[in-house]
Amino acid sequence: MSGVANQPKRELYEFGPFRVDAEKELLLRSGEPIVLTPKAFQILLTLVRGGGELVTKDEIMKAVWPDTFVEETNLTRNIFSLRKALGESPGNQYIITVSGKGYRLTQSVQPISQDEINIMATTRSTVELHIEENKSRRWISTLILGIGVLAVALVVFYVALRRTPHLSGKDAVVIAEFANSTGDPIFDETLRQGLAVQLEQSPFLQVVSDGRVQHTLQLMSRASNERFTAATAREVCERIGATAFLEGSIANLGQQYVLGLKATRCDTGDLLDVEQATATSKEHVLDALSQMASRFRHRVGESLTTMQMHDKPLEEATTSSLDALKAYSLGNQAALSESLVAGVPFLKRAIELDPTFALAHANLALNYADSGQSRPAFESARRAYELRDRVSDREKFFISVIFDRIVTGDLERARQTCLLWARTYPRDAVPHSLSSGGILQGVGDFEGSIKEAKTAIAMDPDLGPAYENLAYSYFALGRTGEAEEIIQQASGRGLDAPEMLFLSYSIAFLKNDTDGMSRVVALAQGKPWAEDWLTQAQALTAADAGQLQLGRKFSQRATELALRAGQPDRAAGYEASFAVYEALIGYPKQARGRAAEALRLSRGRDVEYATGMVFGTVGDLSQAEELLKDLQFRFPEDTVVNRFYLPVLRAVIAMKNRVPQAAIDALQVALSHEMALVGDGSAVLGNVHSAYVRGEAFLALDRAPEGLSEFQKLLDHPGLCFNDPLRTLAQPQIGRGYALLGDRIKARSAYEAFFRRWEHSDPDIPILNSARLEYNAIQ
Repeated sequence: MSGVANQPKRELYEFGPFRVDAEKELLLRSGEPIVLTPKAFQILLTLVRGGGELVTKDEIMKAVWPDTFVEETNLTRNIFSLRKALGESPGNQYIITVSGKGYRLTQSVQPISQDEINIMATTRSTVELHIEENKSRRWISTLILGIGVLAVALVVFYVALRRTPHLSGKDAVVIAEFANSTGDPIFDETLRQGLAVQLEQSPFLQVVSDGRVQHTLQLMSRASNERFTAATAREVCERIGATAFLEGSIANLGQQYVLGLKATRCDTGDLLDVEQATATSKEHVLDALSQMASRFRHRVGESLTTMQMHDKPLEEATTSSLDALKAYSLGNQAALSESLVAGVPFLKRAIELDPTFALAHANLALNYADSGQSRPAFESARRAYELRDRVSDREKFFISVIFDRIVTGDLERARQTCLLWARTYPRDAVPHSLSSGGILQGVGDFEGSIKEAKTAIAMDPDLGPAYENLAYSYFALGRTGEAEEIIQQASGRGLDAPEMLFLSYSIAFLKNDTDGMSRVVALAQGKPWAEDWLTQAQALTAADAGQLQLGRKFSQRATELALRAGQPDRAAGYEASFAVYEALIGYPKQARGRAAEALRLSRGRDVEYATGMVFGTVGDLSQAEELLKDLQFRFPEDTVVNRFYLPVLRAVIAMKNRVPQAAIDALQVALSHEMALVGDGSAVLGNVHSAYVRGEAFLALDRAPEGLSEFQKLLDHPGLCFNDPLRTLAQPQIGRGYALLGDRIKARSAYEAFFRRWEHSDPDIPILNSARLEYNAIQ
């Protein structure tokens, strides 16, 4: 047979003013390309192949999403975008909906024969360019750019000829900034962010995180605000052992925009892929970027199966607003390079520009939550969850975890979501990092937390939260040396978050290292969130030594700093935590005042718990019961509320009603996961309250051995107490327990340990006076 006969036949169709090229996945209108998402093109091709006859919904679904279950809303949404791209109007329709059945084209479809294709190819092999001498220089520039576009197209054709899967499931890619020759700054950083979101949908590709890029730039002595060019991206790629770097471009071509994408191996400089797409206007740039990203994924080796499952267009995965995407990108940069608080204004601006920007709501919720702002975190997470159908599958996992962590508090469901996320995206470090934090630490599974954090760090060595979770879990288990090593490793990578400063302070506190605590406090000065947090830490340290007046001053200062920074929830946490201490040492009036102020500032979950404990301890039982009921009503699925907060409040109320057995019964549910990190970390709330109250109940029933066992838990778990004064207040309770057993030596030893700790305390503190009387009675 001849060579011509052996060539595969191209599949071309015409209907109305349109031409459809099945092989190139290209739609032309009067010779001009129209941007379609891959799914929209496949739907159009299915209708075109139907020749103008009815194509049922089921037939379209099977053709476009084979072997994959999708909801019919996916088809409806893509038909809508297809109609929009075709330029339909009420009087000019190209697609008709046949109610309850399917769709058909209104125009007759004409297949183009192979002979016609050969004639076209021969005719178009010669291109004549005619330029009138009196055309402006602008047209000459457009011509030059057009020639450049043609050159890129030839490169695309060359790469396509030798196309093989160039990347494997173990390869990582670095994304450079887009070269922007349009003169419009809206595209700066925005297109890079959009491309990252598109590629992160893929379980096949691993996009190097911005955190890892930033750390590598620091090692290269590059400024954090330096433009991330292709040359710099290649150097970063080589340093971290990634496989390829991507460089994008955008340029004007008349009224249109031409986008380009080139993938290059870092080590050899070999070209892996070149993509190009054209947008008819600025409003269609994100569509063109989506189309280009999808083709890149397929051409570097990703299977059609995963692409069909995880390929949501960028406008649906993020936002249709370039301005909103720009603000979102700036917010992520600020959170990464400065602090979580610094990213908040940009994310809020993104939401103002597009209130349905689900991913911006989710990141804002995480920023709020991790900086101790519970109320806005709750609202942002709730809104993100309502909009979760407007994101990619990967981001949907993220939003679901954030929702359960912040809104419902269902840690087990959050854990299950992380497991499914990790199975679906086996190269993604984020689900492991999220699991290693409050999800596992909140139920006391510190070994599991350590395993997950190590997995996350192995995948992304610059993922800051994973280091924080690893260090805190080591500390919780009493493995202080390993916690210090992780802090040093993180610091060496420029990861000096406020959480690490507080942990360093807590380690110095346990070592009685006054100079070490002072050094950490100095490092926190002037840093958002860190300064007020460490000031509150100083308040609790003073309180732990019985220096009540000094502690009150520090706590007041911490509250003022938080309020000055516009963080009322954090300020309320400081007020509430110190109020618990005031109540326990015998100052009911001051405790009530602080609790009332805390509730005025915030009705957050942790604040309501702490203030409920205050009111229960000082005997204001009606207020304590009101707060208990409110927590029960508002957080019916919350793991911490149901396992810790409600049982403790019921027990405190029972103790005030002089029913200690009821207190013990109420706390039974807390036993299985009692030694956990719960509540507001910056205020040091709740970690060991259940053991303390249970110990009081056992002593009230003259069950001294069991009571001593409970109080010993506080002494045995300094990594859960941090610098909470409750651990020191356990000493006189231990003295009472041994006194009940008639062991005077151990009783006196426990009291004396308390007196040594309070050697420089303020005089006449009620709990100190009681301890002295009890001590003298056993001489």
